Amino acid sequence: MLFFGVILLFLSYILYKNIQEETAHIREKLFLEMKNYSLKAQGQRFHKEKTQKTQNQKFYTLYEDSQSLYILTPIPDSTQKEMVMIVGPMGNIVVPYSSKETKVFKIGYPQEAYQQKLKEMKVSLFWQFVLFCMGAMLVSLLAAWYTLYPLRSSLRLLEDFIKDIIHDLNTPLSAIMLNLKMIETRDDEIECIQTAAQTIEMLHHNLDAYLREQKQSSQTFYLDDVIHRYVQFFTPLYDYLYWDVKAEHLELHTDKQAFERIIYNLLSNACKYNTSNGTIKISIEGTTLKIQNSSYGVSHPQRVFERFYKESERGLGIGLHIVDKLCHTLQIEKSFRVEQTEVIVALECKNLLHS
Repeated sequence: MLFFGVILLFLSYILYKNIQEETAHIREKLFLEMKNYSLKAQGQRFHKEKTQKTQNQKFYTLYEDSQSLYILTPIPDSTQKEMVMIVGPMGNIVVPYSSKETKVFKIGYPQEAYQQKLKEMKVSLFWQFVLFCMGAMLVSLLAAWYTLYPLRSSLRLLEDFIKDIIHDLNTPLSAIMLNLKMIETRDDEIECIQTAAQTIEMLHHNLDAYLREQKQSSQTFYLDDVIHRYVQFFTPLYDYLYWDVKAEHLELHTDKQAFERIIYNLLSNACKYNTSNGTIKISIEGTTLKIQNSSYGVSHPQRVFERFYKESERGLGIGLHIVDKLCHTLQIEKSFRVEQTEVIVALECKNLLHS
């Protein structure tokens, strides 16, 4: 679009210059025709009349008023010795006249006809401008398509790669989770394996939510149950963080799996990009869920929900994009803001309340 904007600006400048040049050309042509008419006075294209010449006016100079474009010419007087030379198409002509005579000929071209000429010229140039703009737009689109084609191909390959990962992870992950449930003995090693398997399962669900349009189903559940479940999941993984959770027993009616994806990604993001010995505060104000975490700062807050955008090497850059996508699906109003060293995400859940 920038390329097309530059071309459009350039074409607009060319249009402006052409209008000026064509206007000057029309005036010059009319001036020459009026000068020739002063020698022959044939036809009715121009009107000729006697008028008074002021001291500042000159012969054979183009003037303009509200009625016409005109020139002033001397009235020939063969008895006089003063001469004025007229440059015409057939050569130079010398006309005798008296400089003391204030009466002169006024040869004019109607202002209405002159304006009509200008209008026709501008319309013609405008349609040329439109034609060139259409051509420039076509060139811009072709250039954009040619430039973005490698990027589209890379994104397509990336999505195919993610699909293959999801497919390959599905079977072994299901086997791991099933066997973990069958193990009766519980110790630190088993708990660690289970936590790691759950993390992989969450990533699997995230990738699946990114690629596929999820079928919506509605369930009734409590918001604090979902929050406490994921707080318990992340607390052992990030044991250096301090959690301050104040969640009310708010009953919601929506797609529970999609809502859990939102909470998981927001808490995962709050943990990953937190500070050493940082804090995560979760609270509910009315029907608004707020997740607040300490942070080293966000360079571009307006871009955090863009696909593949990330401000460090960690992660895939799709977590908050999935949040944005699912919030739109569930009709949740979200906001993201940075206050000094605090990042605050707010979710308005009034549309999800169970009636």
